[in-house]
Amino acid sequence: MTHSAHPQTQILVRGEHVRAAVAHCVATLSGAPAPQWHAAAGQLEWTCWETLEHLADDLLTYALRFGLAHPSGVPRVPLRISTDRPQGPANVIFGDETAGPEGLLTVVEACGGLLATVVDSTDPTVLAPHVFGASDPEGFAAMGVVETLVHTHDIARGLRRDGSPPEDLSSRVLTRLFPDVTLADGASATLLWATGRLETPARPRRKDWRWYGAPRRHQ
Repeated sequence: MTHSAHPQTQILVRGEHVRAAVAHCVATLSGAPAPQWHAAAGQLEWTCWETLEHLADDLLTYALRFGLAHPSGVPRVPLRISTDRPQGPANVIFGDETAGPEGLLTVVEACGGLLATVVDSTDPTVLAPHVFGASDPEGFAAMGVVETLVHTHDIARGLRRDGSPPEDLSSRVLTRLFPDVTLADGASATLLWATGRLETPARPRRKDWRWYGAPRRHQ
């Protein structure tokens, strides 16, 4: 189906939108007491701290894909992956616990800024691999925004805060990555439903979901 209901269909997702999503994350989560970060992040098995580390890891590894001269020729950048506990996320990047949650938010901001810079400086026709199929810089920018918005929502639930995603950013990434999803009840609620975070009487919670990162000219 098409996203004719979205006013920004023709607008690219760029570095500025990654930065805006990260700024939303930092503003939403700053100031929460350190003990609260041990709580589960929404319905995830990870703690709030682990989920924020995972977000930083996503932003960094997305950026690294476009650091290669020929991104499509390397399935993934072969960094060592590890976990702090068996049920925790498998990452290449971890925060310094002595710096506290604000320090980890600084890590997220830095990784998001790196992704923003990389997607804006890379030829828009360059493709890099992803588990859901090769995508272009716009697609990876949109992926970074989705990861930031939904995991900020997850963490905010654990911290007992309002983590609703901004409408404009939600609309942009729905248009770019979720061509199979019908807009309903606003872009923010639709994004949370599309990523399995929300259910309504008309739409049961999604148990299996994915995005579609192929360049828009190929969708």
